[in-house]
Amino acid sequence: MSEVAYKPQAEFDHDSAPVVARLSGVRKRYGDNTVLDNVDFTVRKGEAVALVGPSGTGKTTVLRLLAGLEAVSGGRTDVSENTSVVFQEPRLIQALRVWKNVLLDEVHKPNAKDRARVALHDVGLEDKLESWPVSLSGGQAQRVAVARALYRRPDLMLLDEPFSALDAFTRRSTQSLVLKLWAKYRFGLVIVTHDLDEALILADRIVILSKGRICHETRVDLPRERDVTSPEFNALKRDLLKQFSLSLT
Repeated sequence: MSEVAYKPQAEFDHDSAPVVARLSGVRKRYGDNTVLDNVDFTVRKGEAVALVGPSGTGKTTVLRLLAGLEAVSGGRTDVSENTSVVFQEPRLIQALRVWKNVLLDEVHKPNAKDRARVALHDVGLEDKLESWPVSLSGGQAQRVAVARALYRRPDLMLLDEPFSALDAFTRRSTQSLVLKLWAKYRFGLVIVTHDLDEALILADRIVILSKGRICHETRVDLPRERDVTSPEFNALKRDLLKQFSLSLT
């Protein structure tokens, strides 16, 4: 499969879309170890941004700050309260049926099951409403995690390498699913990944981190049905590989 196709989103206006997340001069330290140093980072509603870089450069720390799971050591964060996270692992509760895993603490709200059904329909798993997590494949479990993130109709969705444990075919189909949902609901999207192909498939903008700082940004000016075999795609990939290599020095 060479293309990732989905319903195209209207052309993104980088200037007029509202900001859903902003880090301003952010520093993060753990004891004497500085993980992030003077990071400025903005995400607008309807924008997809990929964070890439070598291990230990602060990508997941940025995501955790955006999610409100960590506090900054310095600087400022302004992030929409309506933010959802999809982690590397689905983190499903085995003792709860699939629909209750979508809702968690909102399971007793009016029309809760119907709302879970809508979210599961969006990810193609409405037929798994009453299933137990143990009966799901890895790809299905991760789609339930996406439904859980989607349920609250977030302004911002954060993805922490959620496709890394999937096989190549399932990874590609799940990427396509996320893009369809992003085009439909127009949330801001931040993806942490080590995979440059994945970054180029998913993102409008790619940010490379190195040694706790943003060292390079690239806009991905490609049609939204991206052909990973095209000369344009691979020219951008070569440039990113060069910048990635420079970030290691």
